[in-house]
Amino acid sequence: MRLHDSLVLIDGTQYSNWNRQIFEEMRAGGVTAVNATIVYWENARETLSRLAEWNARFERYPDLIVRARTMDDVLEAKRTGKVAILFGLQNCSPIEDDIGLVEVFRNLGVRTMQLTYNNQSLLATGCYESTDSGITRFGRAVIAEMNRVGMVVDMSHSAEQSTLEAIALSTRPIVISHANPSFFHAAKRNKSDDVLRALGESGGLIGFSLYPFHLKNGSRCTPGDFTDMVARAVDLIGIDHVGIGSDLCQAQPYAVLEWMRNGRWSKETDYGEGSAANAAWPEPVGWFGSNADFPNLTAALSHAGFADAEVAQIMGGNWMRILRDSDHGC
Repeated sequence: MRLHDSLVLIDGTQYSNWNRQIFEEMRAGGVTAVNATIVYWENARETLSRLAEWNARFERYPDLIVRARTMDDVLEAKRTGKVAILFGLQNCSPIEDDIGLVEVFRNLGVRTMQLTYNNQSLLATGCYESTDSGITRFGRAVIAEMNRVGMVVDMSHSAEQSTLEAIALSTRPIVISHANPSFFHAAKRNKSDDVLRALGESGGLIGFSLYPFHLKNGSRCTPGDFTDMVARAVDLIGIDHVGIGSDLCQAQPYAVLEWMRNGRWSKETDYGEGSAANAAWPEPVGWFGSNADFPNLTAALSHAGFADAEVAQIMGGNWMRILRDSDHGC
């Protein structure tokens, strides 16, 4: 617990049904900062409403959470025992077809944006499409603009060629904020060795997901299974390029899962990584079901033989480096 308490613990992705209990669990679990998803399919106007909802939460729970505009704000949250909230977009839908909105949302505190969410977007190809045409003309312009203003490119839900092209095009390191290696589990959203190598060589980061559909043995994945995956990934791309992106979705109703999968683009139910048997939220792994369980992850990494300094990098230090690089635009 001394090691865990000392960490600047940064979770690269969550989309929970935010309330006082969850924020208290985050503080109890030692979470310093979380990259909180704002949108999936929302347009620009709807995204502004989601940001307004966060303004209300900061006003309602000032004893628990703070807005983090820079990574110095994250360190201050650690000092004062609060949880720093960073903003992330899981789709490019908020910018619609207007490149000027990239800077607008960055100025409103958005730190990361995925170029796709499963489907083909105006910017790139999603991992569920049968043909990957790579980064579009608009996508190239948006990547350059994201680099300029300091918004991190996220390719978590993108297809292989699009991801490799984004890595090559971006002048700043990109992230895969919440996914796992495909050698661990062959989910559509998990990433190949080629992607991981390119990510590491370019200075980027992958945040390992604890979402059961992306884990070996699903909800029965053990701490040892997970840390074996981390160790093999570190051997492949290096300790500087791995982190955590838990993909926790605590207390969310089924309607939210439907919105994530279907948005407004489909009249039929999309079941994601499987069949109708996977229609409901998956049962979480027994050792990581909420933010209060982060100490279990630190303990598992230590038990697997990672040195304290390496645990600190995995649990937040590497996210700190990536995000500090984007604190300010060019």
